[in-house]
Amino acid sequence: MTAQPTHEAHATTVSVDLLSSALRSLDEAIVAQRAGEKYVNAHLSALSAAAALLAAYAQPNTRKPTSAWVLIAKVVPELSEWAAFFAAGAGKRAAAAAGLGGAVTPREADDLVRDAYEFINLVAEKLGVTRQLVLPHSVQELARICSQIGQPGNVIPLHRNKKA
Repeated sequence: MTAQPTHEAHATTVSVDLLSSALRSLDEAIVAQRAGEKYVNAHLSALSAAAALLAAYAQPNTRKPTSAWVLIAKVVPELSEWAAFFAAGAGKRAAAAAGLGGAVTPREADDLVRDAYEFINLVAEKLGVTRQLVLPHSVQELARICSQIGQPGNVIPLHRNKKA
């Protein structure tokens, strides 16, 4: 599926559901014990966020299949650097998902969790969505990540301006 850019986003039920899916995958990444699992879930959370954005911005064109990251770069050009970044990580995600040991380091996995979190926030902003994801209190990894972004240990806010 390819897409044509539209002038403004329309947050649909589908896009909100996909954004929720992105947040669930991010939660799974945060609680994952192995670097590969963390990396895969973080990358998939970004992919779900991209799908949410495409559901809101894109008009389907069935002529030829295209990567979601290619579509994001076309439909929302200001996010093209993010699209290129996540597209570049697809090979590592596939290797980690296949269980190849050493495909990603714990540092790479943690960095991708933070990057996916930031990307999800940008997508939520583009969609005009305001919500909070409340994550489990017992997750030590969550507390570490949240302290790095200056948030309380069990809430990741998605503060966005409401469009008039």
